[in-house]
Amino acid sequence: MNDDVRLSKLTGIVLILMPIAFNVFFTLLSVTFEYPDILREPTSYVLRTFDAGGSGLVAIWYGFPLTAVLFVPLVVLVHKVLARQDTPYMAVATTFGVVAGVVQFLGLIRWPFLVPYLADVYLDPASSEATRESVAVVFEAFNRYAGAAVGENLGYLFTGLWTVLVALAMFGSALPFRRWLSLLGMVSAAGVLVGTLEPAGFEAAANIVVVGFVLWSIWLALTGIFLLLTRSNRHRAPQTNPAGNPTTPIEDLAGSDHDR
Repeated sequence: MNDDVRLSKLTGIVLILMPIAFNVFFTLLSVTFEYPDILREPTSYVLRTFDAGGSGLVAIWYGFPLTAVLFVPLVVLVHKVLARQDTPYMAVATTFGVVAGVVQFLGLIRWPFLVPYLADVYLDPASSEATRESVAVVFEAFNRYAGAAVGENLGYLFTGLWTVLVALAMFGSALPFRRWLSLLGMVSAAGVLVGTLEPAGFEAAANIVVVGFVLWSIWLALTGIFLLLTRSNRHRAPQTNPAGNPTTPIEDLAGSDHDR
């Protein structure tokens, strides 16, 4: 197995694992913490529900931000697989993807580190009403800045832009069903990008972005599956495209399939 095949297989595995991990943690939070609907509830209700979740809920909140960390190597691997001379924009896409992973991590990591402390102080019987009001202000400030502005708004923006550019690169690649994959990527990106309109008062955005991320997860997983199922010829000589330029890993794999 040559290096290009190993790269494609590794990329395929990460493309499958990342959306699975993301949706597992998201579902656990939805079941145990009413996430994300609970974000629109009063601070008192959020903190009491969080405290009632105990160490198990905190552990889930530790895991969820790690899916954003996993997104960064995924972005780099996808770049290595899809980058070609006719896709110079993939460097921009990779930058967008890395930024997306960073801002989502920064937005989510407040839950396992800051919120437990705020919940303890808020629910402490010795805390005065003034202290509880101060806790509520801190919670709302972080919720609006780290959560809504950084984690969600910037996260949706850069994730959507990365998806658009990667889907565009897929269209000209040798991936199986590349046109359908590209279309699915574009549709999911549109759904994710709509999420940036919620602060502007577009209430339907909250539901549309959920559908967008479901489609996005399916798109990632399907891409990973196609990379894993693509066969290769271990003894195939290095290939060039008609212009005489070295082929990408995907083009090499597709060429191997064609020879069989």
